[in-house]
Amino acid sequence: MQDNLQKQRFEFKYHVDEYTALQIREFVSSYLELDAFGATQPNFSYPVHSLYLDSRDYKTYMDTINGERNRFKLRIRYYEAGDNEPVYFEMKRRMNAIILKKRAKIQRASVPAILSGHFARKEDFANYSEDEAESMNDISMYINQLHAQPRVHVSYIREAWMANGTNKIRVTLDRNVRSDAVDELTFKKEMIRPVDVFGDDVILELKFTDRFPDWFKTMVQVFGLRQESAAKYVDGLIHLRDTHQIGLP
Repeated sequence: MQDNLQKQRFEFKYHVDEYTALQIREFVSSYLELDAFGATQPNFSYPVHSLYLDSRDYKTYMDTINGERNRFKLRIRYYEAGDNEPVYFEMKRRMNAIILKKRAKIQRASVPAILSGHFARKEDFANYSEDEAESMNDISMYINQLHAQPRVHVSYIREAWMANGTNKIRVTLDRNVRSDAVDELTFKKEMIRPVDVFGDDVILELKFTDRFPDWFKTMVQVFGLRQESAAKYVDGLIHLRDTHQIGLP
C-alpha cells in the first residue's frame, strides 16, 4: 500500500450519516482523486487495523480525558494479516491545533523485540531511510518510557481522497469503527468482543497542511457540518469500560 503520510497537518472531524457521506463523496470527487489503493476496492474503501499502545495506567488516554494540550498516541497500524506483511509504528502528537505524525515501516517479525525495549536495527525496517530511523527512535523512546503494550485493537473501513497525489489536502470517510480489548501482541483482523464506537455514524475527516481550502468552507456550509470530537482510541476505551471489558483509572 502507498504511504501517504502527512507529517504536519490540521484535522477537522465531523459525524455524518451514510446518506450525507455519499453526497459528500460526490462533492469531493470534483476536487480530489481517490486513494490509488481504495480505487481498486469495493465501495472505494479498504480495512484499517490499529493496535494502540499505552501504559498500564493508560497515560495517553488520561492525557486526552484531562484535556492536555500537548499529547500523543502510540499505535501499530496494519492492513494485511499475513505474517510477512510489514506494519507501521506511528506516533501522533497534538501540539495545540496542529497534528504532528511520525511513522516507520517495520518488518512484522521485529515487533516483539521493539515492544520489549530494543531499538530498531537497520534490517528491521521494510525500507530503511535515515528519516524513518529517526522517527522510529523517537517512537521507541516513548514506548520504553511508558512500558507501553497493546491495549486496544481498533478497526474501520476507510474511503480516502487526496489532491493530485500530493496528500497536502486529504478527505477520509471512516465507516464501521469498532474497538476490542487486547492483552497480547496479535495482528489478527478478527475481533472477539468488539464494540461499535460511533454506531452508524460515518466519521468525516478534513486534513490539510496549510490553510483551510475555500471549497472545504463551501462543503461545510452546504452540508451543515458541525465539527465534533471523534477519538477512535479514547471513545473506544470508554465503550469498553462501560461494557466492563476493561478497567480504567
